[in-house]
Amino acid sequence: MEYNFFDFLTLLGSLGFFIYGMKVMSEGIQKVAGGRMRGILRAMTSHRWAGVFTGFLLTGLVQSSSATTVMVVSFVNAGLLSLVESIGVIMGANIGTTITSWIISLVGFKMKIAAAALPIIAVGTPLLFASKARIKSWAEVIIGFALLFMGLEALKDAVPDLKSNPEVLEFLADYTNGNFFSILLFVVIGTILTVIVQSSSATMALTLVMANQGWISFDLAAAMVLGENIGTTITANLAAMVANVHAKRAARAHFIFNIFGVIWMLCSFRWFLSGIEWFMVDVRHGTSPFVDAESVPLALSYFHTFFNLINVVLLIGFVNKIANLVTKMVKSKGDGEEFRLEYITTPLLSTPEISLEEARKEIAKFADLTKRMSGYAQNLLKKKKNKERGKMMRKIKKYEEITDRVELEIAEYLSKLSTSNLSNEASLRLRGMLSIINDLERIGDLFFQMSLTIDRKSDGENWFSDGQIENLVGMLELVDDAFDIMIDNLNMDYSRVTLNQAIEKEAVINKRRDKLRKKHLKNIEKRDYDVMSGIVYADLYNLIERVGDHIINVSEAITGELARDEEDEG
Repeated sequence: MEYNFFDFLTLLGSLGFFIYGMKVMSEGIQKVAGGRMRGILRAMTSHRWAGVFTGFLLTGLVQSSSATTVMVVSFVNAGLLSLVESIGVIMGANIGTTITSWIISLVGFKMKIAAAALPIIAVGTPLLFASKARIKSWAEVIIGFALLFMGLEALKDAVPDLKSNPEVLEFLADYTNGNFFSILLFVVIGTILTVIVQSSSATMALTLVMANQGWISFDLAAAMVLGENIGTTITANLAAMVANVHAKRAARAHFIFNIFGVIWMLCSFRWFLSGIEWFMVDVRHGTSPFVDAESVPLALSYFHTFFNLINVVLLIGFVNKIANLVTKMVKSKGDGEEFRLEYITTPLLSTPEISLEEARKEIAKFADLTKRMSGYAQNLLKKKKNKERGKMMRKIKKYEEITDRVELEIAEYLSKLSTSNLSNEASLRLRGMLSIINDLERIGDLFFQMSLTIDRKSDGENWFSDGQIENLVGMLELVDDAFDIMIDNLNMDYSRVTLNQAIEKEAVINKRRDKLRKKHLKNIEKRDYDVMSGIVYADLYNLIERVGDHIINVSEAITGELARDEEDEG
């Protein structure tokens, strides 16, 4: 039988079928378990074995090591995981990815699940039209599971046999003799295939099918598995290219962990495969994978599992050293990074919970940035030399421009997220976040307005009196206290936030403003200072009070009070 270009396209289509089924199932499981995954991560301590178990569990859920490692990068990016914790999770993910090979080798080749795929889809399809998002997600899991095995069945039919079709990859025929060069060649092939299809699970499925049909021998299939371990790290590193420095370090740690494993395995490759053969023949009383092609998938599953388990055991004690190494390899860019989005620099994930968490961390950083402007405003009031005031003016103007840009970028991210399948709770949180970033941007505008007002005063003959400066600085210090409460609220789980402290501090700020206004009017009557000077002073304490108003708005938006008030007014 001649293997033509159409047959090659059929092979690619079958692989795409398998990947699509895995993607549908993976995303469905992520949506079902999104909140639980976040809870697992938050409950996780820095204990390395807990991280390994968490990584194993996550990969068991999403059925894709590439998806898991990209997810881990985004968790680090969102601040859910530290670098040390992420390394433990990545180690566990490498063990978890072996589940896919076990499912395929134990179920995919021995049971005709593809025959039941259409009835399974018939069960899942009505659930797609359910009103509850959770039921829809379960429908995706069911349908994705069926598509996965339909794709696997198509793969088995589409992959050629070198014996029957020697012309397919004739140029590789000379390199299948099992020498060290051929082993390295198939490591490279496994790496390239994984990078192309962006999933080690899909490449593993292809490898298992080729080995099962006698296309490649056991040792070459094992070499491809090693290549897949390298290829999957490239996926995570590509995802980290647009992420923050912490995520880049996590991706680099994944690469170091896997490349070390491949190196020691290549050094002991023959002995290790002989051990697998002994296990298959003497312990399981089966046939040698070097002789019987049908036993290769099971032998490969053992190889993959033992390799990853041993690699974790070898390196688990060196987690901190790996973290130190990647910290030196990927250096922080320092202060220049603080003016860029740090957490939501990766594409939206399938799980809205995680995307919202990234936005929450970014908004908390945004709030901290606006608080700095209060310190600059205080310095602006205290500086009496025009040169020093000019420096503070430029800094406040720069920060006001930054707040404009940050609000726009976060708003664009949230707008994209709003098109996702959000739960009612997630939708409420998203609306609150949009309100928060608007208030934070307005705070930046108010501080810039203060600086212009102060600059207008500096053009006059007389500067503020010591009493006026003391009053304004004292009010700004109260605003700083309100900022601290607001930032604490932004950094905690929104569901745990209460308004008591924020309301009390807002009342204190209003009371101080009223006191200053009353005293100011008396001073105007007594003509302690001229009317124009008094207007500038009054403008400033009113602007400071308005900053306090926006700060309390933020806390109200966190708790949902602002959204409920808007609904009541509507």
